[in-house]
Amino acid sequence: MGFMAVDEIARRHGFAPWRRRFQGVTSEGTLDHEKIVLLRPETFMNESGRSVQEAANFFKLGASDIIVFQDELELPPAKVRVKIGGGIAGHNGLRSISAHIGNDYRRVRLGIGHPGVKELVHGYVLSDFAKSDRPWVEALCAVMAENAGLLASGTDSTFQNKVHLAMQARGFFDNEDDDA
Repeated sequence: MGFMAVDEIARRHGFAPWRRRFQGVTSEGTLDHEKIVLLRPETFMNESGRSVQEAANFFKLGASDIIVFQDELELPPAKVRVKIGGGIAGHNGLRSISAHIGNDYRRVRLGIGHPGVKELVHGYVLSDFAKSDRPWVEALCAVMAENAGLLASGTDSTFQNKVHLAMQARGFFDNEDDDA
């Protein structure tokens, strides 16, 4: 889901065409007057830290300058949380990134829900979304792209709140749901 979010940010904000480098592809543009480089690693997910580290070294970025969009089993579908650092909860992509650049990068945790039992997790996270999930997935990517400038300017809690309220307004959460 992280790639889907990044693709929508690039599309919505007119970023440059994707080009191969840093063991992945990048697209550059501007959000909230900040120059942004989007990166989609093309290594295996378990090795995505190599790609992130190459890009960080080239642009002279510290971990605090990096935002990773990640799917999150422990959040209900369409929920978004932003945090700095923390555990990896078995996420091999995060394990690789943390091993290469440290743990103090920002994470946009994208709720995909849990399949219910541990034995189903592997297939669940590696498969495409079900057709019935498409409406909330597409809406979430659009809402995040609309508000991506807030991440660029460092106002993570405002980003998180606006995404929640927009998804609620589109009918994906109950109005009583105050877990913003």
